[in-house]
Amino acid sequence: MKTTIKLIAIALGSTLIVTSCKKKDSTPAPTVYYQQNDQMGRPAINTVFIAPANKDKFNTTPPSAQNAAFASEISAKLTAFGYTSNILGLNNAAFSGVLATDVLTAATVGTTTFYDGTNVLTGRTLADDVINVELILIFGGSTGGSNPGLTNDNVDANDKPFLASFPYLAAPF
Repeated sequence: MKTTIKLIAIALGSTLIVTSCKKKDSTPAPTVYYQQNDQMGRPAINTVFIAPANKDKFNTTPPSAQNAAFASEISAKLTAFGYTSNILGLNNAAFSGVLATDVLTAATVGTTTFYDGTNVLTGRTLADDVINVELILIFGGSTGGSNPGLTNDNVDANDKPFLASFPYLAAPF
């Protein structure tokens, strides 16, 4: 009799344990969607070269598809500016392709800079004057010295000096 009671107790206990275990939730995790709203690998490309009706499309087009979608629009604008070549030796079609793919390239070795006279588009430091570089590449001609009135935005420094250590950016005013 004692053995029977023990077996019934074990069976009843096992049933309670099994029925009290929570079944694994089979509901899938919620899907998270990300939406790209803007890109500025190289400042001013969208601002200067893309028509207002196409700006949102440019911002949401993956860089891998930007050349095919926007190089002709950029080329037409370069032609309107009188562009023929630049200090990189790029003609209109080649430079349009560079501009259309709005990504910031970064060198994994060597100098990181937007342009320092030797290194071009190998990254960007906080102090790089990217607007002047873009103006030189567009209006400076094959030597970079053509059209001096169009190759300098005359903003020669940040409003406040950069910090020497992280986070490097100056504190707000």
